[in-house]
Amino acid sequence: MNVLENLNRAIAYIDLNLENEIDEQELARRACCSVYHFKRMFSYLADISLHEYIRRRRLTLAAFELQNSTIKVIDVAMKYGYHSPDAFTRAFQSQHGITPTEMRITNQSLKVYPPMTFRLSIGGGEPMKFRIENKTAFQVIGLTNRVIPVDIGEHQGVEQLWESTDYDTHAELKSLNNVEPFGILHVDVGEGVGRGKESYDYYFSVASTESCPDKFTRLFVPAMTWVVIDVKIPWGPEKWQQIYGEWFPSSGYEQVEGPTIQVGPEIQVGLKKQIMTEEVDVEYWIPVKKV
Repeated sequence: MNVLENLNRAIAYIDLNLENEIDEQELARRACCSVYHFKRMFSYLADISLHEYIRRRRLTLAAFELQNSTIKVIDVAMKYGYHSPDAFTRAFQSQHGITPTEMRITNQSLKVYPPMTFRLSIGGGEPMKFRIENKTAFQVIGLTNRVIPVDIGEHQGVEQLWESTDYDTHAELKSLNNVEPFGILHVDVGEGVGRGKESYDYYFSVASTESCPDKFTRLFVPAMTWVVIDVKIPWGPEKWQQIYGEWFPSSGYEQVEGPTIQVGPEIQVGLKKQIMTEEVDVEYWIPVKKV
């Protein structure tokens, strides 16, 4: 059974269980991968987090039920996992632009999300350079900030950190880099990394064996296997599609929990917006295991 069939089996399971608690282990079993890898593969291929997809589907079915029956709002709310009418009303209005009660007395349009289906697309036209790196444990030292993802553009927490970095701090940070990977490292850590809305930790850092100065923060990276992919930035959604839709399904590897690391580029110190007049080569490190 191929990757598309596995993904669609998992999607079918979601749609059959929207009135119940979704078992993530069962999702992963149907997709023939780990829960961690499934969530990331889903978010990059669908351009939406798994949690958000399930929420949208439940609110779509809830709207249909309220529109076509006399069932009480509180009963629909409970049916789709909301334990208070207020929480359900807020979620419903966020998606549909109208409250459940207003929907029943007006004839406004609703925002409907049909079941998702993964289909075959012709890819592989652009070559992808990569290597597998087995690396012992190391530490990164740098500046860190909590980041809330945005759909378009650079994340605000990242820009805030870049803008607040002065020349002396930047020079001191670079002087600490004495082991591979060499260069400025943009390290993301946490469940929110990907297409989700959850926050995560960003490190503007370098790899180093030195003691960590007080002004910086240390992050320990355990011994892991990495796929190191050569990419050019700025990059768009199509690159994520290539990595998760082409490389992973054909590689025999899946992503495991751990930081993702982008090696490069340098930044212009003190600037919030980094202006690039041409594409820049960087490496993107993803922790993986052999399936």
